Amino acid sequence: MEKMKQKLNHRIIAPPTFHACGEDRCAVITEHLIAVPLNHIASQNKPKEIDRAELMINVYFSVVDLISTPEEELFFQSIQDRSKNNKCHGVLEQQRRASAYKEFFKFKDAKQFCLYLQGGPGFGAPQPIADIGLADKSSWIGAALGKGFKRIVLMDQRGTGRSTPITKQSLQKQFPGLFALDMFSAFSGRKLQCLTVDEIEAQLQLFDRTHAEDVAKFRESIYLAVEYLSQFRADNIVKDAELVKDSLLVNLPEENEYVARPWGCAIGQSFGGFCMMSYISLIRHPPSICLFTGGIAPMLTPIDDVYTRLRERVIKRNLIYYDRYPGDVAAVKRIVNYLMDKPAVLPSGGILTARRFLQVGISLGSSPSAFASLHSLFSSAFLSENDDDLSRSFLKRIDTMQPFDDHPLYFLLHESIYVDGSKHSNSSDWAGYRAFRNQSQFNYSVSSKQDSDNDPTLLFGEVVFPWMADGDYAELSGMGMRSLAHSLSSKDDWGELYDAQKMRNVMAGGATRAAAAVYYDDMYVDFNSSIEVTRWGGPLEKCKIWITNEYQHSGLRDDGATIFCKLLGMAKGAIGTPS
Repeated sequence: MEKMKQKLNHRIIAPPTFHACGEDRCAVITEHLIAVPLNHIASQNKPKEIDRAELMINVYFSVVDLISTPEEELFFQSIQDRSKNNKCHGVLEQQRRASAYKEFFKFKDAKQFCLYLQGGPGFGAPQPIADIGLADKSSWIGAALGKGFKRIVLMDQRGTGRSTPITKQSLQKQFPGLFALDMFSAFSGRKLQCLTVDEIEAQLQLFDRTHAEDVAKFRESIYLAVEYLSQFRADNIVKDAELVKDSLLVNLPEENEYVARPWGCAIGQSFGGFCMMSYISLIRHPPSICLFTGGIAPMLTPIDDVYTRLRERVIKRNLIYYDRYPGDVAAVKRIVNYLMDKPAVLPSGGILTARRFLQVGISLGSSPSAFASLHSLFSSAFLSENDDDLSRSFLKRIDTMQPFDDHPLYFLLHESIYVDGSKHSNSSDWAGYRAFRNQSQFNYSVSSKQDSDNDPTLLFGEVVFPWMADGDYAELSGMGMRSLAHSLSSKDDWGELYDAQKMRNVMAGGATRAAAAVYYDDMYVDFNSSIEVTRWGGPLEKCKIWITNEYQHSGLRDDGATIFCKLLGMAKGAIGTPS
């Protein structure tokens, strides 16, 4: 354990900052960085002579500390003053801050720690103050600080935020051979449309006759890149979280090295809840209290059925939208018809096709204000009601609304979160695309030509499509990114994410208690699939369920303090839900 902590290279990368929280409370935010193994299992099995540094990546996390005593305030102030007076701002000073932090607090356990697991995959955790408030009733963090959790840890999951990033730019640096063919016009832009892995291979064999060296580099790089990205799923994320916790705790005597020191609480939003289920399945001592918000993974549902069910929810959400804004039936059709005739170049360099435009429907179930935001977007599409030119502000808003360019893991690994080893299916095989492809309701080339308001053009939901790498998104396109996406989609040797029996045993033993908010109208996590997991006899049968249609998927962001307090009370038995 001591050797592993040395390898973590724990650093506090910036001086602490003080923030008033109201109610006579003050909090300090510290920004941390540790190094973790790329592959936790491989790092444990590698021979000692292998340089582990080559297998490490960085994980960033911020800690919100509630100041309880004058001594704590003086301590943080002393670190801040040292940073102001010390000209040394490098790694050594960052390590000193981390060492001083651990030495001062001497945390022997994590009972007062609360871990936050972010939704996604592919997004960093919210930044305190900038993205989420700390006051008592302003957010779930404020509520948690008032419920005995003095330290809130917000971890940027591997590949996201300020952890070692996964972007097209970072992949180009790490795997240059993967992009060796992008310079050739035969493989660029929109010349190759929705190819399968076999079709890509046929193209490579043809090109190999004249550019054998480039093709060889490409083949090697695509293999290495797929293996690399395969390590960015929940099974490794939860092991990162364990090392984050260990980096904050003092070392125990060798005879007590394996004493249980779980997180006092963890809260998983959406995909973060999926990670929590992996936590319960894979980690010996998972968090003592697990709170799920819109995050019960459909672990008992095959991936094809997952997307079939979600498709029906997307249809329903579309119809509710058009019922509220009936004038937008014609507005959306006008935009789609324009883009089918004249795809527009976006500020990001991508191409706004009709199909990409319809992906704005990903926000249909995101928040109470989502409908109004979409209506505003559609209303601003053209320079004027009688003008045939799209407005530049509309194009900028589209770029801002669609997250895939800046968060490619959301595209590359999205479907893999539903692949649990060999259970149900070995690969994802573009399951979402297949679920939507042959459905007449989503045939926009037909519906957009219908004059009737009874046949609206439906927006897509949270689905990734192979054509997203065909030029529609600049940062997802090119032969390298396209082949990477297809290779990950066809990958058939994914590891297991969940262990149903282990989950039942852990929950039945009482060491971990859980409560979940399950949103009845959730467009992103199917209600029925969630209930199958939490019903009597299911893996999470001991998890207390709060079923509500009061919130959309964004409930934790919209009313976090209320939801956190209710779920915490349910988990502890202080609130009698379910009755």
